[in-house]
Amino acid sequence: MPTHTFRVNGEQISVEAEDDVRLLWVLRDLLGVTGPKYGCGINVCKACTSHLNGRAFNPCAVPVADLEPDDDVTTIEGLPASVGEGPDGLHPMQQAWLEHDVSQCGYCQPGQIMAAVDLVRRVSAEGRTVTDADLDTIRNICRCGTYPRIRQAIIDGAARMPQN
Repeated sequence: MPTHTFRVNGEQISVEAEDDVRLLWVLRDLLGVTGPKYGCGINVCKACTSHLNGRAFNPCAVPVADLEPDDDVTTIEGLPASVGEGPDGLHPMQQAWLEHDVSQCGYCQPGQIMAAVDLVRRVSAEGRTVTDADLDTIRNICRCGTYPRIRQAIIDGAARMPQN
């Protein structure tokens, strides 16, 4: 069985898996990283959204063979360390999520937060603040329908995030 080497949440790892196994299954089943959730497995619901080299991606759609040793995968578990943990050990976006009581069932929230952080970073890099039009580009599905609270948490979280 092939060995694949890449970084997960700041740690270099090597894992044995067939080349066509989706990264989501490597993370969850082989590495025990359960923040990215399995929703649809076809890159639609985005419950598994994580970051690859600092940009949002969906590991359910990426074969493990596509990763290189210098690729860096960040999941919700590694998000706080990406900015230096806040006083509660959380990323500023996670803190905003709590303060706005976003989660109901919570299943999609790790992916929602990871998509939000990516959006804020991209908008910030353009020297802008997040607009309603930007928020409309997030396509993560929330079955509980907490979209109004998600949108408000993103705005508040963006104000707290370090500027690039």
